[in-house]
Amino acid sequence: MNRRKILSGAQLKYIAFTTMLIDHVNKALIYPNLNGGILLVISDIFDILGRIAFPIFIFLLIEGYFRTTNRWKYLGMLLLFGIISEIPYDMFTTASYFEPNGNNIMFTLALVLVIIWIIGTLKEKMGVRWRILWYFISDVIVGAGCLSAMILGLDYEYHAVLIGYFLYIFHKKPVWAIPFCFLAMYKEPWALLGFGLTLTYNGERGRQNKIVNYFFYPVHLFVLGMIKMYFGF
Repeated sequence: MNRRKILSGAQLKYIAFTTMLIDHVNKALIYPNLNGGILLVISDIFDILGRIAFPIFIFLLIEGYFRTTNRWKYLGMLLLFGIISEIPYDMFTTASYFEPNGNNIMFTLALVLVIIWIIGTLKEKMGVRWRILWYFISDVIVGAGCLSAMILGLDYEYHAVLIGYFLYIFHKKPVWAIPFCFLAMYKEPWALLGFGLTLTYNGERGRQNKIVNYFFYPVHLFVLGMIKMYFGF
């Protein structure tokens, strides 16, 4: 198994960025122009590749929870770039500058981080003696998180909350998490490609470009949104 642990966090993240871009190009520019033929084949391939991104992002979020030295800063950055990304996200999804019924993935990740942080703190305080009670309380908290994600119209809604929880529970045994994560988003079977790639994680951060990490999401959404609005897709 160790021989397969070859990708750093940075490499996984940039794979996720690339496949996310492919997915978003497909949704913004190809979906509105589908008329069968080769374009449909390309769209289907892009759909498959696009399912790789989210499992990697949520996996890296949970890794970040365990590894970061400042969780408040981590949460703050997610919320900040959620705010920065919201108008580009609305442009990309609805070709408008404001859509209150849908909110971008940064807010989803922030919610998952808060949920994991709460149940993780409770786990530390309650200890092994109260572990059964902890599971019950954590399930209630996760359920409330799922409901909140749906009410707020967060990207990936309750699926993200459940997957984040399973990755947290099985943090030291990621292979065990995959079946549960798959059930949480069974309608997207190709997401297994992304979950499979997380098993190649070697535990190293890798060389990362902070500018790319922070601004790739809002910038690429803004560009695709502008194209979509200009051509009326």
